[in-house]
Amino acid sequence: MQQHRRRSRHKEIPAWDEMPDALKPVLRRQMEVYAGFLEYPDHHIGRLLDSLERLNILDDTLVHYIIGDNGASAEGTLNGTYNEMLNFNGMGALETPEFLMNRIDKFGGTDAYNHYAVGWAHAMNTPYQWTKQVASRWGGTRNGAIIHWPKGIEAQGEIRSQFHHVIDIAPTILEAAGLPEPLSVNGVQQKPIKGVSMLYAFDDSKAAERHHDVGDGLLL
Repeated sequence: MQQHRRRSRHKEIPAWDEMPDALKPVLRRQMEVYAGFLEYPDHHIGRLLDSLERLNILDDTLVHYIIGDNGASAEGTLNGTYNEMLNFNGMGALETPEFLMNRIDKFGGTDAYNHYAVGWAHAMNTPYQWTKQVASRWGGTRNGAIIHWPKGIEAQGEIRSQFHHVIDIAPTILEAAGLPEPLSVNGVQQKPIKGVSMLYAFDDSKAAERHHDVGDGLLL
């Protein structure tokens, strides 16, 4: 990862000690629910990898594990929300600490559409600044990814800082498999793939980046 100077918390985002005591149980529950959600896909992805290992094909399987589709997001407001559609429809004032506390046991359930508070979003984007809605900083834009392919990558346990985008996944798989880009699928002519294969950096941490403009998928 590229080095970034650590930034102090912005004054627009309250610190934990500045939040009302009556709200803190709800704030804790917001992150408990989020942690539970993360545990669920992690468990089932683990089941998939265990199955590949039992079939003795894990080391020869190219695995892309992308950590999120964007950085932590801020539509939960400063206090978080039980149902973010309330705020989108001009009813955010209803969500007082009392309103939220009365529903604390329903967070994460089928009756809720909850979202964590802005302070949590800012914390989860550390060391980057801001959140998903602020495109001028990496906090809401940049995500990590894990690539696992022991029989195809000589380097092990290393970090790569070259920029890539989700549109690069397909070109990477095609190049790794030695397949050409499809010109037609089921009789339908395909548009050229805009992505750039990541293969060039798998065994070369210092490889020059191959993205040149936004059209290639580089996040500027």
